[in-house]
Amino acid sequence: MSTVSLADTRIEQPGRVRLLLNYLRRNKGLAIGLTMVFLLTLFTVVGLLTIDSAKAYPLSVQPKQPPGAKYLLGTDFFGRDLLAEMVVGMWQTALIGVLAGAVGTIIGVILGFISAYFGGWVDSGIKGLCQILTPIPVFLIQVVIAGSMDKRDVTIYTMAFIVLLLAWMWPTLVIRAQVLTMKERQFVAVAKLSGMRAPGIIFGEILPNLLPFIAAAFVGQVFSAVFASFYLAVLGLGPLREPLLGNIIWAAQSQGAFFNGWWWWPIWPAIAMVLVLGSLALVNMGLDELANPRIRRTE
Repeated sequence: MSTVSLADTRIEQPGRVRLLLNYLRRNKGLAIGLTMVFLLTLFTVVGLLTIDSAKAYPLSVQPKQPPGAKYLLGTDFFGRDLLAEMVVGMWQTALIGVLAGAVGTIIGVILGFISAYFGGWVDSGIKGLCQILTPIPVFLIQVVIAGSMDKRDVTIYTMAFIVLLLAWMWPTLVIRAQVLTMKERQFVAVAKLSGMRAPGIIFGEILPNLLPFIAAAFVGQVFSAVFASFYLAVLGLGPLREPLLGNIIWAAQSQGAFFNGWWWWPIWPAIAMVLVLGSLALVNMGLDELANPRIRRTE
């Protein structure tokens, strides 16, 4: 009777790539959202490398041409190639979203950690400020600030700053709540008893466990920033010369594109915004499921 070695009976553990693919197979929303983000990014990157960006600005091509072999997406009233506009506009819209989302999330994470970990009057001050500012309609503040600026001074970066101004409150409250829960757990108490200082506990023990929440907060802020840049531009409060997706729709509306039969002018940026916002929403919901054990699916 032969003996079976332990090596023969050892169960092979799946690798990280396989675990990730298995999870994405279960979390279909996250998988679809990431795929859409990848395809939109690929479209923008390839477009920036292959298309003349100068055609996204006025008087660069023949105006009012429908989609065809020469101009795949057509041209607008001002003599701009809509394909070039879409590529540059996607890049500019993404830049505003990522800048405002990243800075807002970083500020929120810092304030949330400081508020929850140190407590006392610091916690009361930060929490009180967020509670005072949160009920204020962000849309109204952004419209007032953008409307009061000289249109010649509005750029992509000033628009990102306008969107950023109140983008830190929600991440602050979310991270604060998570840190308050996390710092009462046993591994944090053990770290304190071992003599670990506050920075070591924050960066070595608490922060790694909050990365899924921070990622979800970042994607949520990017979604809000992209949406804010879109509606401000649609209202004519963005950098009017730049081919932001919202600016394209605003220009088409101001020139009566549908009434004049130029249906292709507003339709492409509208489809692009639906795809951008839809992909970010799916990724955000998927990350929420990953971060929240109460709604996380199991096999």
